[in-house]
Amino acid sequence: MARADEGTFDRRPLHERIAADLRGEIMSGDLAPGANLPSTQRLKERFEASNATIQKALQVLKDEGLAIGRAGAAVTVREHRQETIRPADTGQPAEPGAQYRWLSVASRRGKRGSIVLLDVDEVRPPAEIAEALDLGESGTAFVRRQILRYDEEPVERVESYYPAELARGTALTERRKIRGGTPTLLAELGYPPCHTVDRVSARVPTQEQYEALRLPSDLPVLRTLRVVYSDNERPIEATTMAKAGHLYELQYEF
Repeated sequence: MARADEGTFDRRPLHERIAADLRGEIMSGDLAPGANLPSTQRLKERFEASNATIQKALQVLKDEGLAIGRAGAAVTVREHRQETIRPADTGQPAEPGAQYRWLSVASRRGKRGSIVLLDVDEVRPPAEIAEALDLGESGTAFVRRQILRYDEEPVERVESYYPAELARGTALTERRKIRGGTPTLLAELGYPPCHTVDRVSARVPTQEQYEALRLPSDLPVLRTLRVVYSDNERPIEATTMAKAGHLYELQYEF
């Protein structure tokens, strides 16, 4: 296999490297859902590894929900593919009387979407959020922390921040769900979402993200920083979102 720099090498334990290669083949579809993984003997020959190392690699894939099987039997790829999420589907206000778009999109996918509101608080936000919301050196924001779920399984950990001067005295500061979602409320308050900027990165999960998303290992999360602007490019919301990187992908269209 060609390397960008022949002086570098993968320092991960061998079973993690094997799991990484097999994971890549599963995610790309080369190992299709329902297909058997290569036999232990073939994997031993391919990776020049011991039986114990191969079993550890397969256990990693089982823990991640990508493979299923038991000792002494064939290991198969689970009926699972990385799910595509389209951010543009959920960013606009809902129709009058309708539920939050994220919930309606989940329903169209044949899933039962739900939202767990963890807490609401007024805080001095992290530096990148303060900068995005143009809060200056001492401005505060109200943060709404949530877990989004499909069929009771966590999909995303979300922290949404709103400038205190905009949010104070509104439902944004209350520890309750908002009918139609915050895009709908913001529009009703006179701040329609007009322009959204996403910055997406892959990161090692924090402890909170690891626990909230029930991650099986320190696989990276897809982390999005989203800033929403209203009329006159006024920033009205800054949100950080974390999803399990091995389960979800984002699709943007230009």
